[in-house]
Amino acid sequence: MITDAEDFFSKGCGRCARFATPDCSTRQWIEGLVALRGLCREAGLAETVKWAHPCYMQGDRNIALIAAFRGDFRLSFFNAAPMKDPEGILVKQGPNTRHPGVIKFTENAQVLAMKPVIAAYLAEAKGYASAGVLPPKEAVELDLPKELVDAMDSDPELAEGFLALTPGRQRSYVLNLNSAKTPTTRIARIGKFRNKILSGKGANER
Repeated sequence: MITDAEDFFSKGCGRCARFATPDCSTRQWIEGLVALRGLCREAGLAETVKWAHPCYMQGDRNIALIAAFRGDFRLSFFNAAPMKDPEGILVKQGPNTRHPGVIKFTENAQVLAMKPVIAAYLAEAKGYASAGVLPPKEAVELDLPKELVDAMDSDPELAEGFLALTPGRQRSYVLNLNSAKTPTTRIARIGKFRNKILSGKGANER
């Protein structure tokens, strides 16, 4: 995976076999991606690379990430809960995302056409970071799978480890386990997850 932002715009992210080929998703969107990069830089954000994608920061806070896919390219905002979205253009990253925080583009020309709006959204997000504003903590009721409840009842160390996880990491395990079709699969997954839970990691962390 890339560690230099320049590589993303010339070769791609490096996360699949299409890296540095004409078939890379960045190739069809390169004009729009470069325009997004320019807007992020004009906003005074520092450019770095995280998760093999260009990431733009204010101080030590992540503000936005640029990514390219087959069907669209995106500007994703971190900590998007406070964003006001007066234009109604933010969408959710996925079905399990709590707050809309992504602007999707399906044409390269859309970026320049939306330049004032995108600049305003970047300035808003940057302002929250500069002021130290964080999304409000939300109480989330998790519907724990029966197999996980049973496992924690019989394994106090596992229960202690799970309860010590952040809400987001707890949720990652619940989502993963609830996606399993059978109790047998859920039980097997819990066994595989045990060490990760005790290490304080989420289901998708290495």
